[in-house]
Amino acid sequence: MALPDPRWGADDIVAHLRSIGTEQNRAGMARFGIKTESALGIGNSDLRPLARKLKKNHERSLLLWDTGIREARLLAAFTGEPQKVDIALCRRWAADFDSWEIVDTVVDLFIETPFWRDLIEEFAADEREFVRRTAFAMLAWSAVHLKKEPEATFLAYLPMIESHAGDPRNFVRKAVNWALRQIGKRSMALHAPALALAEKLAASSDKTARWIGKDAVKELTDAKQLERLAARKV
Repeated sequence: MALPDPRWGADDIVAHLRSIGTEQNRAGMARFGIKTESALGIGNSDLRPLARKLKKNHERSLLLWDTGIREARLLAAFTGEPQKVDIALCRRWAADFDSWEIVDTVVDLFIETPFWRDLIEEFAADEREFVRRTAFAMLAWSAVHLKKEPEATFLAYLPMIESHAGDPRNFVRKAVNWALRQIGKRSMALHAPALALAEKLAASSDKTARWIGKDAVKELTDAKQLERLAARKV
């Protein structure tokens, strides 16, 4: 088969993916909790360079997503065009989420949309495990990557973190914890309120909230983290 080409359609890409996937890779993915039922066995270290060669293409990304194949869906996220993504599409894709890996990849696309804050609020209120995870994964990801976003945006999300800290589902609690830690590490201005919430949760009678709080306190009081924050210009 020819080398990847930006002119390839979804069918060409899927054929290429099928030709390079391996059963050995599929077995390895399972050990990391990656769902392999729809996987062809291709690692992200191969998919990301492939995505760069294929370039962005919104219409093609829609077709790739609809195949239901793990690797095709990851490429859909890597090659989607956020300026062409509408909120209805985000809702439709979120309804298909069935693994932490897909969630944590697609949120990179979602936070580039102009309505990402609306999605966080909506998805946090959703009872579906992977949809709720999406809200907090978006929050964590945006705290790291949206450098120009005002600190007040993230401060305002701390009550939402507290209100969902009791959700015991594994993929939710880990994302809530992730969001709290990333907000606290964003700046000195956010560190103190995030740490205060972490300490409050650490003292909770709720087992899940207590785990989230203790883990966040450990990271937010780490000497190296504090040095990094102190050295950063706010």
